[in-house]
Amino acid sequence: MNEYVKEVTAENFEEILQSDKPVLVDFFATWCGPCKMIAPFIDEIAEEMNGKAVIAKLDIDKCSELASSYGVMSVPTLMVFKNGEVVRQEMGARPKNMIMAMLED
Repeated sequence: MNEYVKEVTAENFEEILQSDKPVLVDFFATWCGPCKMIAPFIDEIAEEMNGKAVIAKLDIDKCSELASSYGVMSVPTLMVFKNGEVVRQEMGARPKNMIMAMLED
């Protein structure tokens, strides 16, 4: 993970969601091929959006209760939160421009 990406834990998730900026959470698993495929996009977006959005990654194996509380059944699942609420959700690998577009609504 790069310096611009926040690692989600059960302890810091609520704090991350309280941001006044949009929060993109990448629900991923270390064993997931498509997750590995989009990981460089997530890193690039985090760097490009630094200050405009919060980019976070949640390892579903480390935070399984959080993942299930948001109904994550497959990875990668990308969710955008605004004011603590889910406003966009996409499942599966997406090209970088589609992930960026999720933040621009």
